[in-house]
Amino acid sequence: MNRAGFLGSTALALGGSVLKTYANERRFKISLAQWSLRQMHETKRGQPGYLDPLNFGRFAMDEFGIDGVEYVNTFYEKRKGNAPYFAELKKRNEDSGVKSLLIMCDGCGRVGSPDKAEREETLEKHKPWIDTAAMLGCHSIRVNAQSEGSFVEQQLRVATGLRLIADYARDLKVNVLVENHGGLSSNGAWLAGVMEMVDMPNVGTLPDFGNFKISETEEYDRYKGVEELMPFARAVSAKSHEFDAEGNEVNTDYFKMMKIIAEFGYRGYIGVEWEGDNPGDPIEGVKMTMKLLMRAFTAVG
Repeated sequence: MNRAGFLGSTALALGGSVLKTYANERRFKISLAQWSLRQMHETKRGQPGYLDPLNFGRFAMDEFGIDGVEYVNTFYEKRKGNAPYFAELKKRNEDSGVKSLLIMCDGCGRVGSPDKAEREETLEKHKPWIDTAAMLGCHSIRVNAQSEGSFVEQQLRVATGLRLIADYARDLKVNVLVENHGGLSSNGAWLAGVMEMVDMPNVGTLPDFGNFKISETEEYDRYKGVEELMPFARAVSAKSHEFDAEGNEVNTDYFKMMKIIAEFGYRGYIGVEWEGDNPGDPIEGVKMTMKLLMRAFTAVG
C-alpha cells in the first residue's frame, strides 16, 4: 500500500485523534455535510438506523472522527426559531469537540425573484436560519440563487436579493454563500459574475464538485466551474456518488479538483457530501469519500 492509502486507512481505522492530527498537519480539514446521512434522519424515530438530528455532530465525531459539521435546515424545520432546542444542539457539539460550520438553507424562496415583495419574503424566510447560524457559531449559511429572465437579468436579480440577505447577516457576522446548485448557478462564469456584482465581504461561494447540471440537456465543465468559483470560496463541497474498484469517484477526479483548490491558496474544511443512490449504507459512502480525500490531500501536499 502506498503512503496515501496507508494514511487514509489508518486514520479511519483509529478514529478521531488520528484524523485530527492528520488534518492539522496539512492545509485542509474534513467536514461532514448532513445531507450525507439523510436516510438516517428520515428513518422513523425508534426504527433501526434512525439518527436524531440533535446527535448529528456527536455521530460525526464518534463514527468518523470529523470535528466540523454542515447542517441542512430542512431536518430542523419544525424547530425553526426554537432557541432552547438549538442551545441543546450547541451544547452536545461542544461536549463532543465539534464545530458548527454552516447551515444549508433550502425551501426559503427565490433569492433572485423579479418581484421586490417576494425577495423581501425570501429574506424573512432566511432570517431564522441566519439567527441560528450565529447562535451556533457557524461562519455561513448557504442559499440558492434561483431566478428567471435572461442571463444578465438573472445575475442582476440574484445580486439584488443577495445584498438584501447579506445586509441582515452582516450584523450577525454570518456569511452568505451561493452553491452551484442547478439552473444558471451551475454556470461558473455566471455565478462568478454575480459575486463581482454584489461585491460584499460577507458574500461568497460554496463550490461543489458536482451540481454542474444547468438543465436536462446542458452540463457545465465541473473543473472549469470550480476554478471560476474558487476566488470567492468560503467553503468547498466534495460531492460523491459512486466509486470504482480503486476507490476513485467515477464522476469526478478528486486529485484534479484538489490541485485546483490548492492553487487558489484555500485553507480550511472540505465537506464530504455523499449522495449515492444506494441508501443502504451511507456510513460506508462517507468513509470511502474520506479515504479518497485524504489521498488527494497527500497528493497536493
